[in-house]
Amino acid sequence: MNAQTDTGASALDKVKLLLAIAVLISGIGGYYYYPDMSVLIRAGGVLASVVIAIVIVMQTAMGRDAWQFIQGSRVELRKVVWPNRQDTTQTTLAVIVFVIILGVFFWGLDMGLLWVTKTLTGQVG
Repeated sequence: MNAQTDTGASALDKVKLLLAIAVLISGIGGYYYYPDMSVLIRAGGVLASVVIAIVIVMQTAMGRDAWQFIQGSRVELRKVVWPNRQDTTQTTLAVIVFVIILGVFFWGLDMGLLWVTKTLTGQVG
């Protein structure tokens, strides 16, 4: 009995997802179908179709799962210990210094390999 209920809900969810996709495509298609209308009105139509599609998707099991994931992510974000301004500045400066050091190193390596290649091929004047 439960398997039949899951199958019915799954089929209904598929129909809802297809409807959401159709609404979204029709909103985007309407944007290009009416080029003479104001861009603001056409963009509003696309925005409205996106909102309607989201509302439809949120009625499915996948939409509810996605919403629970978003809520869980927000809870986890609150648990993160963010660095203060001093730590951020020090880390940024360290990254910049190492990028400069590695840039000079690879430039020197490139010049050295270029010199070796020219020497081996007899192009050194």
